[in-house]
Amino acid sequence: MKSELPVSNQPPQSPQVTAEGGIVFFDGVCGFCNFFINWIMLRDRRRQLRFSPLQGQTARLMLPPQRWQQLSTVVFLTPNGMWVRSAAVVRILLAMGGPWKLAAALLWIIPRPLRDLGYILIGKVRYRIFGKLDQCRLPSAEERARFLE
Repeated sequence: MKSELPVSNQPPQSPQVTAEGGIVFFDGVCGFCNFFINWIMLRDRRRQLRFSPLQGQTARLMLPPQRWQQLSTVVFLTPNGMWVRSAAVVRILLAMGGPWKLAAALLWIIPRPLRDLGYILIGKVRYRIFGKLDQCRLPSAEERARFLE
């Protein structure tokens, strides 16, 4: 797979980002985003990925303002960098391992401008199609260890 450059080449200096996984930042009030997070949690059998709403304190502490203020994109933060939009989705699939690596490879073949166009189009209609919650999701007791504020 041809490598895409991360948004930031600076590895984050935080004990919350581990070599085993990363943090998925998402719009906590978006129905589609919450569906995506639930989908990831069911398939991340190694339980290495963690999650934080872009509206939360962790996003404000760990991401530049232009990232946590822009709720229309997912951000994936690892020790190796930060990815957004479709590149974040591909990197999340890679981190999940197993058969999801193949899905990531197939997505990677699609040129990033086309992947991002699809991502942006979904982002524009996500509230209308999937709804918008009144507040960020509250993780269940079993999910709490994987969620950051």
